[in-house]
Amino acid sequence: MAFAVARTRDEAHLYLDLHPCACGSVDTTWHSGLVSVEEGLVNRYSGVCGECGTAREYLFGLPERPVLPTGYPTFGGTEPSELLDAGEWLWVADLSAGNVPVDDRAEARRTLRVATAAVEEVVKFVPPGADAVPDDGFWSERGQQLRAADPGRFQLDRLLIVRDTYQDLAGRHA
Repeated sequence: MAFAVARTRDEAHLYLDLHPCACGSVDTTWHSGLVSVEEGLVNRYSGVCGECGTAREYLFGLPERPVLPTGYPTFGGTEPSELLDAGEWLWVADLSAGNVPVDDRAEARRTLRVATAAVEEVVKFVPPGADAVPDDGFWSERGQQLRAADPGRFQLDRLLIVRDTYQDLAGRHA
């Protein structure tokens, strides 16, 4: 069994936040470390749900090459995510951009940086020479629903405009 690769800690934690406990809570203090399984080394995230006390565990494959953080957030390298599909990344961008605080410049900048980085992750699903995210860039129910609602949002030119807008807004909160 191959494990989906978590390219960075930021990507792993975002994935964990998007996959709550069966009780619905995301209140888990995660502990991570390398463990050996039959397939080789994996990164194990484990914790206990703060709401219901259920033990939680996720195993992630390791990237071929480590991705060094280049600021906040660093979700991954040049390759597309294996954890979140293009639609989920755009959903994260929408959620972040829709929750920018008006009374805290530092938090507004941080939130807009997440939105910018999430759109950059969507762009990684567009193959060289293509003008949109292909069908195989959507495998989650959330991602497929977002694409079905407005497939034009996954056109490369629109994605770049959205990314640049979020980046410009983040710069204004510096």
